[in-house]
Formats: sequence, C-alpha cells, structure tokens
Amino acid sequence: MSLELVVIIMLVSLIVLIVLGHPIGFVLGGVATIFGLLFIGPQTSNIFFLRLQGAFQEYILIAIPLFVFMGIIIEQAGISTRLYEALRIIMGRLRGGLAITAVFTSTIFAAATGVVGAAIVTMGILALPSMVKYKYDYGVATGSICAGGTLGILIPPSILILVYGPTAGLSVGALFAGAFLPGILLSLLYMLYIGIRCYIKPDDGPGLDAEEVKGYTSKDKVRLFLTSVLPVLFLILAVLGTIITGLAHPTEAAAVGALAAIFLAAAYKKLNFTNIREAVYKTVKTSCMIYMVLIGAGFFTGVFMRIGGGRVVTEFVTGLPLPDWGLLLVMWLIIFILGMFIDWIGVVMIAVPLFTPIAAELGFPPIWFAMMCIVLMQTSFLTPPFAYAIFYVKGIAPPEIKTWDIYRGVAPFVLIVFITLFLMAVFPDIIMLVPRLTGLVY
Repeated sequence: MSLELVVIIMLVSLIVLIVLGHPIGFVLGGVATIFGLLFIGPQTSNIFFLRLQGAFQEYILIAIPLFVFMGIIIEQAGISTRLYEALRIIMGRLRGGLAITAVFTSTIFAAATGVVGAAIVTMGILALPSMVKYKYDYGVATGSICAGGTLGILIPPSILILVYGPTAGLSVGALFAGAFLPGILLSLLYMLYIGIRCYIKPDDGPGLDAEEVKGYTSKDKVRLFLTSVLPVLFLILAVLGTIITGLAHPTEAAAVGALAAIFLAAAYKKLNFTNIREAVYKTVKTSCMIYMVLIGAGFFTGVFMRIGGGRVVTEFVTGLPLPDWGLLLVMWLIIFILGMFIDWIGVVMIAVPLFTPIAAELGFPPIWFAMMCIVLMQTSFLTPPFAYAIFYVKGIAPPEIKTWDIYRGVAPFVLIVFITLFLMAVFPDIIMLVPRLTGLVY
C-alpha cells in the first residue's frame, strides 16, 4: 500500500468517525493506535507516552481550567444578567438596540469566559424573549445571539487560542495580543450591520417603548453602568492587560482572573456553596474533555508525522499550480469545510499541525496566519449542517422560531466574517499592531 493511500485512509477514517458523533479524543487516539500498530509497530506506545508527558508538562494549559472557572463563576453569580439588563436600558431605545445590546454584552461576556456554549445559551435566555416581545425579525434576533456568542473563541481569554498556541508552537500571549483588534473589529461590524439594517427596515428591530425606559433617569443609567458594566470591564482589562503588556504569563493572569471573579460574585452577594460546587464540577468536566482531546490529538499527530503524513500533505499543497495566496486560500477552504462538519477543536487538531509549517515555508508571518485561521473558525459554529450555535439557540427558542429563521439570520454574519478576513489580509496590521507595540512580536 502506498504512503499516499495510507494517509488518505487515515484522514478519512478520522473525519468520518468524528462526523458520526464519536468523542473526538477517543477517535484521535483510536485511529492513531490502529495505524501506529499497523505501520510503525510496538514503538507506537513510546509516541503515546511522550505526547502524554508533553501535554501534562505544558505550563500554559493550566490556564484552561482557570479561565473556564472564571467564566462559570461569572455566569453562576448572575453577573451576565445584570450586565445585559443594564445595557438593555442604556441602549434599548435605539433601532435594533436589543440586538446590538446582545452582541455588545456577548463581546464583554466572551472576554470573561472564552466558552461559546455558555455565552450563547446565556444570551439566548436573556435577550431572545425581549426581542420576541418587541417583534424583532426572528433572523435578526437569533443571528445576533449566534454571532455574538461565537466571539468567545476569538476574543481573549479564548480557550481556542490556549489550545492553538501549543499546537502550532506559538506564544499564547502574542496570539492574545493579535486577537484583540480582530475581535473588536468583528464585534463592531456585527453591531454596524444590525444598526444599518434596522435603520433601513425599522420593523426588523424596533426600539423599546418610551414607557419602559422613562422611569430611568440619566442618573439611573450612570448608576447601572457603574455597578453592572464597569466592574466586569475592569476584571477583563485587568486580566488581559497583564497578559498583553507582559506583566504576567497567561497562567498567572488566569489565576488572578478566577480569584477576581470570586470577589466580584461575593460583592454582588451571589457567592455561595452551591455556586462554587457547580462551578468546580463544570470546570472539571470541561477541562477533562479538552485535555482528553489534546492528548489524543498529540498522539494522532505523532503517529501521522512518523508514518510520513506531514510530508505527503505538504507536497500535495505546495505542489498545486497556484501562487502563494492561492495555496493559502486552499488551506482556508479546507478549514472552512472541516468546520461545517466537526467542531473547532477537531479542526485545530487536524489542520493546524499540517498547515502551520506550510504557511511558514511560504513566508507568511505565523501569528498573522494563525489569527486568520482563528477568525475563520468563527464560521464553524454558524455553518450547517453541524452548526453548534444554531443548535444551542434552537434548543432555547420559542416554538414560533423555526430552524430556517436561524439559518437566514446567521448568513449575513458569516459574510461579515469573510469581510473581516479580507480586511485583515489587506491590512495585516489589524492583527500585528498590538503584538508589535507590546514587544511580543518584532
């Protein structure tokens, strides 16, 4: 059997088993074991234990449970509810104000959690009933929640970046810095689209009734901002600021953020044993899932490279009769298609070890290429058939909102992701400016 055929069978087996719904970590480890024993032999066990040791010794990965815990504490303490209600009163009179509020709150929430599922479900429960009440277009309502919620995998402290960095051999701090402006840009473009659409078609996103907000004076709105919005912003800026400025490693910053979240919950009188116990349980469950995938992916990558798979993929991509930018588009197209069928962690573990060396060989800056891939992975939550954001929203939406309403709602936001990618390709400083200013990239 030729090496090329072995590589094709290995990759196809991996993708098919993941699409069938089997746990990603076990699929990665299982496929690696079978092909390793067939084509490498008993030495396959050495590859497994070396990768296992490497995963447990990766200091940066300690930040994963800490950031997850920080986000869950914020969710459990009802801080996200206070945040949304305050912004709803402040911006609700605008056309499309509730949808803009949902995206803006999701942006802040993303910077406090990095967990997409929690952000989407929380915002769906908070924002969707009020948008249905004020007769928002179902597409605008659901699309804003889906798109806003997915910002959690882009805006630091993103769990995706924490996984991507070690997988690609890149600095997590530099990736956090590189993600700052793209995340803000994407959020602003989402809100701009909602504002323009609802200005042109007011019925798609009417403002709140004057009766509902007239009881809130300007003084009340300032108080809401100071007590419900500003503390969360300070928490986020304190954590991200220490990472981007180089004052602390992401792991130490994550520990500070987790402790600060506990203090913030206590200040709101929402810190109790039940919330702490639930947060610890969810943190352990989520972190174990991520570690299982990381270990399985490391094992798969080791076997794949050992049998020559990396060389086959590199020769195939670089051998295409295309210019350098054409090869980049091919790699991004593969990532986009993979994202339609498997979740982001599967895409990272399959594509990143293969494509990162190719992009470096073509002469593209590693941080820039990584951030382009990370922004593109936003679409993995929004593009059917396996669009997790759509499934999350459909699960909590009232019966009158059909799946088709959500599909047509997310389509413009997918287009905005592509527009953002185009802007970052034309103006690479959108990605590289902050890493250079902070000295993380030269």
